[in-house]
Amino acid sequence: MTETISVDKLVAVYIKMRDKRAELLREYEEEDDLVKVQMEVVESKLLQLCKEIGADKLGSKHGTVMRSVKTRYWTSDWGAMHKFILENKMPELLERRISQTTMKQLLEENPDVMPPGMKTDSKYSVTIRRATSGT
Repeated sequence: MTETISVDKLVAVYIKMRDKRAELLREYEEEDDLVKVQMEVVESKLLQLCKEIGADKLGSKHGTVMRSVKTRYWTSDWGAMHKFILENKMPELLERRISQTTMKQLLEENPDVMPPGMKTDSKYSVTIRRATSGT
């Protein structure tokens, strides 16, 4: 015997599960944030110790501390950056990721154009919205 479950019941269950996941995530993030702050304090003390004794590596019976410099780069002027990249023929300065919105627009406007090596994956999905009060 096959049981038919109503759309109303499925939506109610889905929303309840989504709310539970949000609650669990919020609890996790709150606890994780506390641990991150504590770790930053310890890291700061270790960095200060490395600086004071002029060491880039410290050993202990529990592990090894290695101090290194990490540098990040970014631009505040994407137009100028794009121009620089084109002028210097250095597309490798960009990370390998396709803008999903721009590619979708390109393919919709030019259905006969397909960049070499392009892969696509499409699947149906559902979006569940909570009913507003009074309905």
